[in-house]
This record gives sequence, C-alpha cells and structure tokens, in this order.
Amino acid sequence: MCGICGYLRLRNGAAVDPAVVYAMCRVMSHRGPDDEGVYIDANAGLGMRRLAVIDLRTGAQPMHNEDRTVWIVYNGETYNFQDLRRELEARGHRFRSRSDTEVILHGYEEWGEEVVRRLRGMFAFAIWDARRRRLLLARDRLGIKPLHIGVTDDFLVFGSEIKCLLCFPGIERRLDPAALSAYLTFNHVPAPMTIYRGIRKVLPGHLLVCDRDGVRDRAYWDVTFEPDPKISMAEAEERLLQLLEEAVRLRLVSDVPLGVLLSGGVDSSAVTALATRALGRPVKTFSVGFEEQSFNELEAARTVARLYETEHHEDILRPDAVGLLHDLVRYFDEPFADSSALPTFLVSKMARRDVTVALTGDGGDEVFAGYLTYAGDWAAEHYRRLPAVLRRGVIEPLVRRLPVSDAKQSLDYMAKRFVAGAHLPPLERHHSWRVICTEEVKRRLCPDLLTAGDDPIALLRAHYERRDGADFISRLQYVDLKTSLPDDMLVKVDRMSMANSLEARVPLLDHHLVEFAATLPSRFKLRGLRKKVILKRALRGLLPPEILRRKKHGFSVPMAAWLRGELREVAGDLLSGAEVGAAGLFDPAAVNALLQEHLAGRCDWSRNLWGLLVFAVWHREYMRSDFPSAGVALRAIPRRHLAPAAERSQPWIRPA
Repeated sequence: MCGICGYLRLRNGAAVDPAVVYAMCRVMSHRGPDDEGVYIDANAGLGMRRLAVIDLRTGAQPMHNEDRTVWIVYNGETYNFQDLRRELEARGHRFRSRSDTEVILHGYEEWGEEVVRRLRGMFAFAIWDARRRRLLLARDRLGIKPLHIGVTDDFLVFGSEIKCLLCFPGIERRLDPAALSAYLTFNHVPAPMTIYRGIRKVLPGHLLVCDRDGVRDRAYWDVTFEPDPKISMAEAEERLLQLLEEAVRLRLVSDVPLGVLLSGGVDSSAVTALATRALGRPVKTFSVGFEEQSFNELEAARTVARLYETEHHEDILRPDAVGLLHDLVRYFDEPFADSSALPTFLVSKMARRDVTVALTGDGGDEVFAGYLTYAGDWAAEHYRRLPAVLRRGVIEPLVRRLPVSDAKQSLDYMAKRFVAGAHLPPLERHHSWRVICTEEVKRRLCPDLLTAGDDPIALLRAHYERRDGADFISRLQYVDLKTSLPDDMLVKVDRMSMANSLEARVPLLDHHLVEFAATLPSRFKLRGLRKKVILKRALRGLLPPEILRRKKHGFSVPMAAWLRGELREVAGDLLSGAEVGAAGLFDPAAVNALLQEHLAGRCDWSRNLWGLLVFAVWHREYMRSDFPSAGVALRAIPRRHLAPAAERSQPWIRPA
C-alpha cells in the first residue's frame, strides 16, 4: 500500500524538476512511511511513498522493465498476482521481485492497457511508457483507492491525495461553486468534482491515456443488474458462500501482521469468521464504542470475538472531536463531513499498534441492499396506497409533532424523513432520506450560491437512468455503488486508515462477488423490511442468530448530543458571525439560526452543523493559508516553477 504522484510534460519548453516530485511525496508520507522513490526523465516524473506489505525486500518503487523504458508507481494490492505471474512467466517474462507491482509492469508489456481488466484487487497506478511518450493512469473498479488529476498550461499532474497536487506550482486553489453546492447536499464532494475548480477525481473503473494526442478517459468496467431467473435461493446461497470464502482468503496474503476491524455488524462479523476459518487460527480484532448506549455496538463485537476466540482490542470513543477536527481536515484535503470518519480514524489508530493490514466489512450494504433506505423505499410504495386523508390528515401531522431525540436511529428522525419523502418518485425519495441540506436550507445559508436549473441529484439521475429496465431497488443499488460508496464510504476508509499507515482491505467489494450479487433477483436481497436476506442465509452456519437478526446500526456518532454538550463551545466559535463572515460564502444570521434551533432542541441540525464546522476549518486551513505548499515540502522547489498558470477552460479531458 502506497501513495503515488507525478506529472507529465504536455509541451516542449517545460522542465521536469525532481524537487517537485519529492515535495509531492513528502506531504503524503503517512501513506508510505517505509520508503520513498522518484523517477525523472525529460518528459515525466513519478513518485511514491511505500507502506511495505508484500515483498518487503525487493518491492521498492518506482519499478522498471528490463531495458528501463517502462516505469510504474502503484498503490494497492492485486490479489491474483501469483496466477498472473505464472501466466506471464509461461510467455517468457522474467521477474526480479516477488511483488504484485512487477506483475502489472510485465502485464502492461504483454497486454497493453488491457492489463487493467485482468487485475483482481484495489489499485491506482501510473505507467510511463518512455518509448511511446505515453502515461497510463488507472483506478480500480469500485474506487477503493483514490486518484486525482489536474492540468496546468504545461503539465498534467496526478496524485493519491489532493495535497500532492496543491504542492504543484500552477495548480490554483479556486473554489468550485458547483462542488460547494454538492457538498452542502451530501456532506462530501461527489466525483468527478473536487472542491477545487482545477482538480478532478479519476472515476472508479476508468483509465486515462495521456500522450501527444491529449488526455483520453474511458471506462473499462461496469456492473449490470440482470437477474438470473433460473437460480434458486439454495444455489445462490452456496455460490455466495464460495465467493465470500475466496474473497477473504485472497486478502489474507501478507508479509506483515494482519487483523480485522470488527464493528459487530453482519458484514465485519462475517469477515472475522471467514478469516479465522481460512487461517485456521484466531485473528486480531479491533472495535470502538461510545458511552451513549444507543450508539454502542461493543457487546455485539464481543459476541463474535468470543465465538471465534479472537485476540480482541476495544476502546470507548469520547467527544474529543475538537482535538481531531483539524487533523481530519488535513487528511481529507477538501470538506468531508461524514462524522463516522472519527471512529474510523480511531479504530485504525488502535489497530496500527498491532497490525499493518486490516480487513473491513465495508461494501456489504451497497452490494446486498443492507441500508435502511432500501427498506424505506419498499415501505413507501405501500404507504402511498393508503388513502390520502389518512396519510395527510392523520399520520403526517402526528409525525411532525414527535419530539426531537438525540438517540441513534430515533423514531422521530426516521418517521419525519419517511413521510417527507414517501410521496416522491423512487430516486428523489431515496435521495431525500440522505440529503443533508435541502435546497430550501441552502437558499437560507447561501442564497447567492444556487443558480437557475441547479440540480443537486443530476449525477444520481444519470446513473439511475443508465439502468433503465431494472427494478427500482436494483437501480438504487447501482446509484449507491457509483456515488455514495466511492465518494463517501471508501474515501473515509482510505484516508482514515492511511492517516495511520494502515492498509484496509475490503473483501465484500471483490468485483467477482459484486458481479454475482448483481445477477440475483432483488427479492433475494430485500424482502419487505428484511435486508441482506441472501447474505444472512449464507452465513447461518458461521454467525449466531443474535448477530444475524440485529438491527443495522451503522458507524455513526452521537453528534446531536455532542453539539449540545462538549462541542457546544467550539461550534459557537467556528460558526460565529466573524468566522462565517471571513469565508464570505454563507449568511452568518442563517448559520446562527440553525445553531440556536439545534441547541434549543427544536430541530436536529447536527449533520448540517457538522458539515459547516468541517467547511469552516477546511476554509481556514486551505483557502486562507497556503497549507500544504508553505511547509517544508515546497522550500526545495526552484522559484522558476512558481509562476501562476493562465486560466483554462473546462472540461480538459475528453472521452476515448
């Protein structure tokens, strides 16, 4: 596991400077504390920071082929690399290392850019082909590993983290209004946007070819939802368990200590069980909980730990988010306000004391329809059949009068969200239950931001329409696999694990498993209010009934209570009129109104307020100062590179 970066010269006259690449590497040293490597020629520069996991002795990067005409920097793990190596050796290729990186390098020599289709794993890599003057950038199918790009007049720049690009002279820090609007809607910035106008995310399952003809972007993978009408539930269970066992077994290959992040939910419990069985010995498990009991899942985690006799570690997360907030913002580089990043960071920090690699249960909810919103989507179809006089005259007025509660998944929160969105079409309804700032709230906060025709769910709608013909649950799953999974869940896991130099592996997002699940009828995954039906049936021999029957909790934090308690003072400071006014984007009176309504217990604005708090810290760190470019990283860069780039039109990549 590593961080990669580099840049490509786009026209004659521009120079490639190794000091720039070293600076880009230096700001992401947390991703790779074990080694650093840089390659420079007249046209390109590649850099990497290495977290050594496989082939500790000979796996250093950048890595080259025999005649040094092809070079690679690579972040991730290719779990089928040994099979690919045997195939390449049979074709005459010779290897100098035991690493999966060299397999990709020789695979490119053999199959060209089609090598990406043969890889089973998580990855982002850059291959520089000096003979063809071609740079190939690729990202894994589900978006587990990140990759960002930017363009100046002279260079194309890339990096695992945005801060790498911000170190590059000519990459400007100009806020993208469309990205800010999307951030307020989702509490994260959806791909391909970033909060910066000149930086974009490479989409999952995409590769970019950069050469004399420009920059071409193409998709190499997608998932289709085409149910197999012939498969029985029993056959599906058997095949699913085989794929689960294989996915976990492949991710146990490591030359360093390994464990499991165990939340107590079905997904991480399944990974724990399957890992223990595959290894034939207990694994190390790591869990965090909360003092607020409605948010605390430690007892469920202990149940699984006792069953499989794991070497279990746990801790209680207390509301010291103030101390972490600035650190978290610096790891994400752009506003990111999923509050579950806090426990993810702390459980990763705890795990890193004992292991370098940790398996997680992420992805199971998207693949097997495990979110409460899917059950809500089903229930809404039936709710809409009730007489309007009953819905509008009795149920909805009663729901609106429910008192506000700080409990996790409280009745008032879920009921109010449900009745507010139940009358909408499927996509708009699904979105309404997850939206952070509605358009009405955004108009209150920043009336000058919204433009005519602004559509907060245009990206979701494009994916939803792409699966026209599938049932609405499958279409919503596809939307989540393409948006909230890579843009929220996997960003959180990558940044928080790598902040602690911990490699996180996600077996439930093995693309063979994802493709198989997409062939199953939706009724195998969701039956009424019962979620993950097929997964739970397949796991009956591995997990006890009390785990399989548990209501989904998620990895959320008691933010509503914290903002009225321990975080009250910092919220007042960061969201004060002076601080909000300094950013010049939000109406200070509107922000204060949200805060006072929340503190008085009249409304739960916790997710909105946390998003505004994160934005305030990000704006201070990145837009009102020159972090990270003012630090040690840039002091070695020659002054000739510091001239600002001219304005460029968007978009600056074109489809293949």
